[in-house]
This record gives sequence, C-alpha cells and structure tokens, in this order.
Amino acid sequence: MKLITRNTDYAIRALAYMARKEDELTSATEIVKALKVPKQFLRSIMQKLGRNGFVKSYKGIGGGFKLSKRPSSVYIKDVAEAFQGAFRLNECLLGKSVCPNRKCCALKKKIDSIEKHVVSEMSSITVSDLLKG
Repeated sequence: MKLITRNTDYAIRALAYMARKEDELTSATEIVKALKVPKQFLRSIMQKLGRNGFVKSYKGIGGGFKLSKRPSSVYIKDVAEAFQGAFRLNECLLGKSVCPNRKCCALKKKIDSIEKHVVSEMSSITVSDLLKG
C-alpha cells in the first residue's frame, strides 16, 4: 500500500521547486533536470496540476509554469486527492457499500480513525511548510 504514489510525489516536488522560484516562470526542462523526472512523465503531471488549478502554464518562447496559488495555500492533501482520489485505507472486505457489520466492526472503527488522522495531518501541511524543512 502506498500512501503517496509516484505521481503525487513528483507533483509535490515540482510544486515545491516552483515555490522556491517565487513568481518566476519555470520551464519543464528545468524541472526535469532538477528533479530527474522523465520529461513525458512530468508533462502529464504538469497538465494535471494545471487542470486542478495548482499551476498556470505560459506557452511560447520564455514560457513555462508558475504556481497559481501561494505556497502557503497549497495543501498536500489537495494535491494527493487530485492525483489519487479521496484517501481510503480500506473498503469493506465484501465489496459492498453497506456492510451488515458496519456498526459493530472493530476493525472498521480503527481504520476510520487512522484515515481521519492521516487526512488531518495531510490537511495541515502546505508546500510552504515543505520549504522550511
């Protein structure tokens, strides 16, 4: 099980890299070299970041990407959800939406508690926080 997938990891690292450059445009080539990410892979990540409102892209000579939000308002949870969907540790083992044991299942209650804690922690971390550490 992966809490953060490779796509999410690269997206977060790209956002942090651009945040360090503040309002400067950052080219895809520069990000590829700095993060050692395959260019095609980065291209799809940047497109998704753009579609989800994290970055703006500027075409043409001297073009590139820059954050569309302040680094302090880009939460890791939001980036992860854009790439991975809502965080879930487990679904019902039977694959049913309504489990007959739902109210008394001790494992489900523990897993729900863990999920809430992880989501809460991820909701408190911003790209700006990553630059401090």
